[in-house]
Amino acid sequence: MIRVLTLDLVDDASAIAEYERWHRPGNVPAPVLAAIRASGVEEMEIFRTGARLVMTMTVAPGFDPAAKADADAADPDVAEWEARMGSFQRALPAAPDGSRWTPMIPIFRLSDHR
Repeated sequence: MIRVLTLDLVDDASAIAEYERWHRPGNVPAPVLAAIRASGVEEMEIFRTGARLVMTMTVAPGFDPAAKADADAADPDVAEWEARMGSFQRALPAAPDGSRWTPMIPIFRLSDHR
């Protein structure tokens, strides 16, 4: 299953460059990567246009976003990463309370059409 989420970054070129630097291979802390994988996320990609980010996650059957959020909040390495990234991120108006990433609702799939 693929989940898609979005948010905005602070609209500042140097902040955006720093955010991207943190996401380059070797810069994301190993415990953060391990927590993502342990939650059932099999693949994750983040795309940017301007200050808007879109994240796709391929997740295993049974993936539970609430359980992932609880585990992340209890993990000091992940909490530190989230706080650091939060200084760059801005939630969209439709974001659920307490969340910066907003789930996107699928509305079209080519394979559903003849």
